[in-house]
Amino acid sequence: MTVAGGPVIPNFGKGSPCVTGNHAFCWGWVREHWGDTLQPRLVEHVELTLIAVGIGFAIAFALALLTHRVRRVEHLIGLGAALLYTIPSLAIFQILVPFFGLTTTTVEIPLVGYSLVILYPNIVAGLRAAPPDVLEAARAMGFRRRQVLARVELPLAVPAIIGGLRIAVVSTVSIATIAAFLGEKGLGYPILLALKEPTPFRTEIYSAGLLVVALALTCDAILVLLRRALVPWTRVGNT
Repeated sequence: MTVAGGPVIPNFGKGSPCVTGNHAFCWGWVREHWGDTLQPRLVEHVELTLIAVGIGFAIAFALALLTHRVRRVEHLIGLGAALLYTIPSLAIFQILVPFFGLTTTTVEIPLVGYSLVILYPNIVAGLRAAPPDVLEAARAMGFRRRQVLARVELPLAVPAIIGGLRIAVVSTVSIATIAAFLGEKGLGYPILLALKEPTPFRTEIYSAGLLVVALALTCDAILVLLRRALVPWTRVGNT
């Protein structure tokens, strides 16, 4: 829609003077389009993040356990993870499109890969954080290898694992905005639509961007609370 003497803005109807004038931020537009534009994309963004981090964590945990048992595979896995992390996300998307098309699978594969790269070394480091004397004491008490893992090594690894999760989740929330280049997915899509206009609609860009930041901060805060609940002894130690 072209406003006489004003900028070209997205076609959201007549709108308020704030919208037609393309002011920095229009709360009225956010309220009006929360249900049909912002909320659905926020839900999609959460789904993309949960799927990627969930699958990435499962694979990373399995590989970390393998590395913990068979240390000679650590270099090979670490090399593969480092190689994956050097490939730009947009390049991976372009490589996968001929195989999977413009689908959620194409988006999730790189997101899973990046989360895996972050989570794997943190889980390995956590599993190795148990002091040797503690492990020796556990074995002296008659604990078998699986019992040592479940009762000693995993509880002591929780801080490192959640630390890795915090980085992985925040990174995935950020990278998931690029999913908009492959389809109508996530909070990156409203930003992409606004940027395609002759004069980018600033409210749509800022509101979607702020939701990405808010989502990342919320997820990080939830993981911090989870860490405090699971390892209360670290809170006491810090105090």
